[in-house]
Amino acid sequence: MDLHQLRYFLTVARTGSFVRAAEEENVAQPSLSQQIKKLEAALGVPLFDRLGRGVRLTRYGQALAVRAQEILRSVGDAEKELSNLRHPDCGRLTLGIIPTVLPYAMAKPMAAFRDAAPHVELDIREATTEKLLEGLRNGEIDLAILALPVRQPEIVCAELFREPLLVAVPGSHPLAERPKLAVPQLLSERMLLLREGHCLRDDVLTVCSRAHVQFQQVFESDHLASIFSLVANGFGISIVPALAAAEARGCKLVPLEPRGVRKIGYAQVRGHHALPVQKRFISFLRAYEWMG
Repeated sequence: MDLHQLRYFLTVARTGSFVRAAEEENVAQPSLSQQIKKLEAALGVPLFDRLGRGVRLTRYGQALAVRAQEILRSVGDAEKELSNLRHPDCGRLTLGIIPTVLPYAMAKPMAAFRDAAPHVELDIREATTEKLLEGLRNGEIDLAILALPVRQPEIVCAELFREPLLVAVPGSHPLAERPKLAVPQLLSERMLLLREGHCLRDDVLTVCSRAHVQFQQVFESDHLASIFSLVANGFGISIVPALAAAEARGCKLVPLEPRGVRKIGYAQVRGHHALPVQKRFISFLRAYEWMG
């Protein structure tokens, strides 16, 4: 049972005539009649009562007509969906983004991309790096935005930008008057960090390790907003990303010396056949002025 046979069958049923159906389908009438006979032979039942010059559906034909319409409608929907997927301005893209990047660095570029490609549906998932990598591997996420490096052979990454790491101190703290701070100058301070599993925590600890300084952290949180609030109220200090500066109300942000940075990029599964919309989104991210 071929799709074109079903289409011919429905056209004959609608027009009530092999001749008119052949004209609509732009095929020779004998060829169309032959395809209907093949369909009847394959199904083992008569689909039409031949009534002189006209035809009428049998009970078998009436039953098939309902299913044939559903089949052709489903095929048409599938073709339309696949056609949309081939277009860079259409489709669905599932993004995974770490919490320390989504609100501070990704909200504006995603809004700009939405304006540039309004027919693209962005499905946003916020999670820690470990969960995003798991989502990439099992196909739940198309693209992840996270901190680099990611050292997993099945994952390929590319850097988008680097942002400075700054020291967040209370506005009234003596260190707030310094033009810059070295990590050893923070040794006596109470350090507020994100919980284990957040890559920003790893970046901060890497900066401290390079300076041969080990902190006894006094508070851990899953949210930078909580850390900023506690710093502003004198509970300690923290090392935070520059793009989060707008949320650091009540805090003074002081540059680190030597300059500490974290690398932000995108990750996808090696060998993954990226849809055109994903390639367009990546091109958009690479051209975006991140620190402007």
